[in-house]
Amino acid sequence: MAVQKAADPALEGVRVHQVGVAGVASQVRARGRVGRRNSPVAYLFLLPAMLILVVFHFFPIFYAFYISLHNWRLVKGAFIGAENFQRALHDPDFWEAFGNTVFYVLGTVPVTLALALFFAYLLFQKVRFLSFFRTVYFLPYITSTVAAAAIWAWIFNSRAGILNDILTRAFGPQYQLRWLQESKGVFGMLAAHVGGTMPAWLQGPSLALVAIMIMSIWHYLGFDIVLFLAGLGNINAELYEAARIDGAREWDLFRRITLPLLSPTIFFLTIISTIGAFQTFNQIYVMSTSSGVGNAAGGPLNSTQTVVIFIYNLFYSSKRLGYGSAVAFVLFGVILVLTLAQLWLGRRRQDI
Repeated sequence: MAVQKAADPALEGVRVHQVGVAGVASQVRARGRVGRRNSPVAYLFLLPAMLILVVFHFFPIFYAFYISLHNWRLVKGAFIGAENFQRALHDPDFWEAFGNTVFYVLGTVPVTLALALFFAYLLFQKVRFLSFFRTVYFLPYITSTVAAAAIWAWIFNSRAGILNDILTRAFGPQYQLRWLQESKGVFGMLAAHVGGTMPAWLQGPSLALVAIMIMSIWHYLGFDIVLFLAGLGNINAELYEAARIDGAREWDLFRRITLPLLSPTIFFLTIISTIGAFQTFNQIYVMSTSSGVGNAAGGPLNSTQTVVIFIYNLFYSSKRLGYGSAVAFVLFGVILVLTLAQLWLGRRRQDI
């Protein structure tokens, strides 16, 4: 009588594992063959989007760089290499515009983020008419920047504007301001009001630029509030309940729980807000040309001329297309470096 030899469990497990691996590998190869057969169809569906990107995005970028290497005005001029870039780095008008841009970014991005976080925290509480308030705060963001800037230009009008009318009724005619027509720095104006003086490098942004900052903060506040509300909604409510049981106060809850858990939202908003602030054009153009002083973009006396407005003036007023393209690439480099620096700081903070 033959005795059947018992199978080794370890060897049986190895065989089962080998069969499973082989099955998975065959499925991967089969899917790869199907994927290769479907690739032409996938590329065919991607073709319209790729054509739009190539024609309207990539080609203009490379062609603008090509223009920046030439002495290009109304027509193509001589090839001058990096001379336009060197000219930009030694041009006082460019550095004045860059300083105005830095003032604009520092005066809008942090203030908008702080106000948005404050209002979002309030709107996240259990208050009546919550949906109404959220809608009211978001309405400015979906309003056309051109239309909104035109309304704010009327509000800041030094003669017929409602803001000066309110100041006159409340404090007297001596408190009327020229707003969009004032090229003096706000810190210098405050120092002069109390009888002091400020050096030129501490004069600060012009009152006209501050007026444009106010409009920009009003416009972008709703977008930041909506994202902060989404971030607050992702925080587990049990964390707040446990902290309150331990005796934490509202400020402790905000500082120890809300702010750390909102850091990804703050990080994201900081990056996109900084990029957007460097590229702002509509409200600066509309409000500066509505000031009544020469109706020049970036006025008065170039005190609201940011780098984007400077590029616009080079293209459409001076017709210096090559130099304007070079300045545009300089601005692109600045935004790229700042974005990479922010990403590096964000990753370092997460590692810590």
